[in-house]
Amino acid sequence: MHTTTHPSAQTDVRARRHGPLLALALAMAVLALVSTVGVLLDPRELLGAPVWAKPLKFSLSVLIYAVSLAWLLPLLERGRRLAWWAGTATAVLLGVEMVIIVGTAAAGVRSHFNVSSPLATALWSAMGTSIAGAWVAALLVAALLFRARLGDRGRTLAIRAGLLIALLGMALGFLMTIPTDQQLAGFEGVAGAHTVGATDGGPGLPLVGWSTEGGDLRIPHFVGMHALQVLPLTALLLELAARRVPALRRESTRAGLLRVGAALYLGVLALLTVQALAGQPLLRPSGAVLAAGAVLVVAAAVAAGRVVMLTGRADGRAPGWTPGSPASRRTAGTRPGP
Repeated sequence: MHTTTHPSAQTDVRARRHGPLLALALAMAVLALVSTVGVLLDPRELLGAPVWAKPLKFSLSVLIYAVSLAWLLPLLERGRRLAWWAGTATAVLLGVEMVIIVGTAAAGVRSHFNVSSPLATALWSAMGTSIAGAWVAALLVAALLFRARLGDRGRTLAIRAGLLIALLGMALGFLMTIPTDQQLAGFEGVAGAHTVGATDGGPGLPLVGWSTEGGDLRIPHFVGMHALQVLPLTALLLELAARRVPALRRESTRAGLLRVGAALYLGVLALLTVQALAGQPLLRPSGAVLAAGAVLVVAAAVAAGRVVMLTGRADGRAPGWTPGSPASRRTAGTRPGP
């Protein structure tokens, strides 16, 4: 028997399977493999790192972001068409950036902050425009998500807070484009830097390359962007833990804990940004940074304990009480004593 598919159903399928973002993710997976081979076989270096290290790191980052955005878009109830185009624009813009990064790596020249020639300046400007466009698209998706019903309160909070903090983390990347005093004093074809208080290309941490001599603005940039994955995954872990931990079965408890977690994440991001701007290496923080970090952790622990205690006392019920549970039925069936 012949059946027809309602147009809205076709739209839902397209939203669930965002072709451009998934195609970008697949391309980045392939590029990550190619870049890994390049790191192993190509002996060339740029600023003290293999020339294929940057394509490898960026391909993995774009892969994670594309998958995350492709997962978020189907959660929208309204504005799906607009969100679909925002996702498509993101895929195109990030694709443009990656083409430039791969091309400059193959040529053995730097992609970021390079204004040494008209061509290099044009490529760097194209990258900046692409990233700014992707940021605006993410801001649009965030606005739509704040109008959407996402179900569980904790999950909703984690998704919204994760995307907002990710937007902040992306914006922190623009701090790197500000020319340093040394660059302003003597132009050498470079405008901007990752490192504060040291030169780019110096000693760094394994794999990520973050400076061990000065502050590194890539650290808060990285931490901020990945709130989009960390907070929703935390919400999922809390939901799974609720099956075994009675105190987490209440939706308000999980939402409260995630609120504390988001505040802690934002505090850590602010602290990492201050540390980087102060020129301090990640693993050699000042006493003031350590003290501020300790205050953040203690405050978060106290707040989390208070959330569990207060939500557990709500309506005079035990932390494991949930509507429809055996405990709630027993409570409903009891009568107060004389």
